[in-house]
Parts: sequence; structure tokens; C-alpha cells
Amino acid sequence: MSMREKLEQLKQWREKIHAGGGPERIKKQHEAGKRTARERIEMFFDPGTFVEINTFAGDPDMAGLKNPGEGVVTGYGKVDGRKVYIFAQDFTVAGGSLGRVHAAKICHVLDLAMKTGAPVVGLNDSGGARIQEGVDALNGYGEIFFRNTIASGVIPQISVIMGPCAGGAVYSPALTDFIFMVEGTSQMFITGPQVIKAVTGEEVTMEALGGAATHNKISGVAHFMAPDEETCLQMVRQLLSYLPSNNLEDPPVYAPQDPPGNPEDLLDIIPDNPNQSYDVRRVIELIVDGGELFEVQPLYARNAVVGFARLNGHTVGIVANQPDHLAGCLDINASDKISRFVRFCDCFNIPLVTFMDVPGFLPGTAQEYGGIIRHGAKMLYAYSEATVPKVTVILRKAYGGAYLAMCASALRADAVFAWPTAEIAVMGPEGAVNIIYRKEIAEAENPAEMRARLTAEYREKFANPYVASARGFIEDVIDPRDTRARLITTLEALAGKRETRPRKKHGNMPV
Repeated sequence: MSMREKLEQLKQWREKIHAGGGPERIKKQHEAGKRTARERIEMFFDPGTFVEINTFAGDPDMAGLKNPGEGVVTGYGKVDGRKVYIFAQDFTVAGGSLGRVHAAKICHVLDLAMKTGAPVVGLNDSGGARIQEGVDALNGYGEIFFRNTIASGVIPQISVIMGPCAGGAVYSPALTDFIFMVEGTSQMFITGPQVIKAVTGEEVTMEALGGAATHNKISGVAHFMAPDEETCLQMVRQLLSYLPSNNLEDPPVYAPQDPPGNPEDLLDIIPDNPNQSYDVRRVIELIVDGGELFEVQPLYARNAVVGFARLNGHTVGIVANQPDHLAGCLDINASDKISRFVRFCDCFNIPLVTFMDVPGFLPGTAQEYGGIIRHGAKMLYAYSEATVPKVTVILRKAYGGAYLAMCASALRADAVFAWPTAEIAVMGPEGAVNIIYRKEIAEAENPAEMRARLTAEYREKFANPYVASARGFIEDVIDPRDTRARLITTLEALAGKRETRPRKKHGNMPV
């Protein structure tokens, strides 16, 4: 066979692999509202930059090939000019099921991403393990899990669920940094509806059990939800713009943008009534570049707000209490949400800016029985462990242990600022007065009037930022309109921060 004939044969076999499961299966994929693996890859990367690797891995009998590409497409390309590795499971080939070679292709991509210091994105769309391959398939999952774990904190790992992801397969996304899901077409669960019905008698649909809304609003397993695949992949690109390629680099720097709106508006956001709520995102929008906050887990634990923004063109991680939900109290889910985000930012050299307005940890038997002590401790651990620049702004309430958990100076915040509206105390004035002056109130002719007067006196004397400032726990009390400028100059001063800790294998974080 001549060179030209061999090249023609190569072209035909490559086309066969690129055709995936063939026209009928591709049609079914489209009818289900899903794109193919290759269509998704082309949609995700900068045009013309994708390079496929391990194209011919699998059965060497190309003429009788049954599973083109072994049900997964792997390679690398550019996102805004930066290298990113990818694997995309192909549901049109054997239902995207994972066998030995399928797993080996994914492992090879993860290894290359680690060697070259580049993020990796996994597009998951699979019926699960290839049962015919038995223990080889199970071992393949284990090899992927190990690599996810070793890569954690070294390169950003992003999972995109674009179809079913069931059984052991769910644990690879769970080991990565962020999970995206698509409404109506993404499902994640350990055991499906049929097994659940057989074992427990409970009836549930796939969507209710493991759909995008379930994992974004209830379980907290996922971090982002998109209405369609194109929007989802654009969101992944947007997230990558805030992240460094690896833990030895800094995030990319963009041209600074002034926030929209008037800084004067910051003076009117926090109500005069300390028990009245407001949306902390409005504060953030008036401070960060372009008013843009890329919020993480916006539908889960809504009493906390976390996400990425920029200050003077540099990425920062934003953490804030949300008075609009549960008065901004910290509970089990908010503690988990904040602590995990803080640890991610610390892994990847992203400074932390915390906006505090917290009345305490949420009381009640449900929280205590659920382990709020253990979950709240995660925040203390995460903030204490973090060595990136940490700047805290106290907007209003800063009460009790929750004040410490939101990165007070004792947890080694590098700078703590307070607005004049800040109230820093062991507990709120009402609760403190009821304890300190219980006898006086009980014996008063008019207990309600006495309680109101003592509460006002306590608030005036103690619920302000100046007592804490006098003790050196607050660097400065600032005009809200100066917040952006002070954050920028402070973070610039902290840019070269280096902090050494005792040598150890690792700590034992409360989980």
C-alpha cells in the first residue's frame, strides 16, 4: 500500500472515530436536548485550538471498530488564549460507559494537566461503568479518583455534568473544585429511582432525585446551574478567567473597571434599624470592578454569599453574610459553603475579602443535632489555615463566635476595617441586657421601658466599632465611600505576603 493509500485509509478511520456512535445515535442525542462530545468541545474552546490526543486508543481492529474513541474524547485547547485540558464523554458510543481504555484516556489527560500546570475540565455524560469489563471498569474509576485527589490544590479541576452521572462515577466530580449542571438534562445520584423503589419503596423521578435544581438548591453538591449547554460552557470559560492555571501562578490581571453607580449609594444601603435586612450583594456591586460578582453556589445556603470578583483588575475571593436570608446567621450549610470556598482561594493564591454582618450562629435543635459545632469549626480552621492576604470589612453586626468565624483579627486577618455602623460585641444588645440586667428589669415598675432604656445605653456604649478599635482589633473605621480605595491599597501592600507555618504532613480539618 502506497503512502497516499495509507493516508486515505488514515483519513477514513479518523472520520469513523469522529462519527462517534453514528447518525442515528447522534440524532437521539440531539433529540434529548444534548450536543455530542465533539460539538461541546468545539463550543468550549477558542476556535481552531483543540488538539485531540489518544484518538485511536482502544480496539486496533479499525475495520470492525465497535466503540470509536472508547466513548470519550480527550485533548487540550485554548480558553482566552490559555491552555486547558479536557475530556468529554461521548454518550453516542456505548452510552459513554467507562471501561479500561476509557479510564486510561482520562487518566492520561489528568497526568498531562498536572505535568504542565494547566486546568482540566471534564464533560460528564455517561451511563456508568461498562459492566462487561467488570473489575477493570471499577479499577478505572479508582485510578481517576486518585488523580483527582493528588491534583487537588495543584491545578483547577472543573466538572460539567451534561447528562447522566450515576453510581461510582459521581465521586470524580465530587473530588473536583467546581461542578456545573444543565437544567433538564443533567442528573447525579448514587442509586437511581428504580433501585431506591426496590429497596425503600420510595418513588422519585430522576430529575427530583439528582437534577440540577436538586443539587444546586438542596444538597449543595453542585455550584452552578445553567439553562442550556451553550450557556453552561460560557460560564465555565468565565470562571476560568478568574483562576490561575496552577498553584504556582497568580490569576490573570485585567484592565481595572470602576463600579457602576454612585459611591454615595453605599451610605443608604444599611438601614438605620439594626433588625432590618438588606441585600449585601448591592454593597459588593458598588465596590468591585464593573460591579461584577461571579457568585458560587448562589442558590444554596443563601445566608452566605461567596464568589469571585476583581479589584483594580486583580482577582479576589468574596465572602459575605447575607442579611436578606436568615438575617445572615451562620448555619451548617453556610459554614460548609464558606469554608470550602476559602480553602479553594487559599490553594490558588486568591486574596480573600470578607464583608461581615453576622448576628451569630443559627440557634435550634436541628442545627445542634446536625453538628453545627463541627461545621462551624470548619470556618475557623479554613480562615486560620489560609495564608493568602485576608481583609475583612465589618458592615454592621459582628457578634460572638460568628464574629471570629468571619475572619476577625484573631484568625490572622491582615487588615480589619469597620464602617461606623459596625456593632462588635459578645452578643446583641437585647440579649446582653436581658442577661446582665435581668434582676433590675424584673424588679422595675415598667420592665419593658427599663429594658428599652438599658438596651439603648448598651448599644451606645458597646455596640460600636470604637471599643474594638481601641484594643487594636480593627485597623480603622472608614467612610463606606472609601471602601474600594482602602481595599485596593491594602491588597497592593499585601501582594508580597509570605507566611510560614509549622512543618507537618497536613492538619486534621473537622469534616
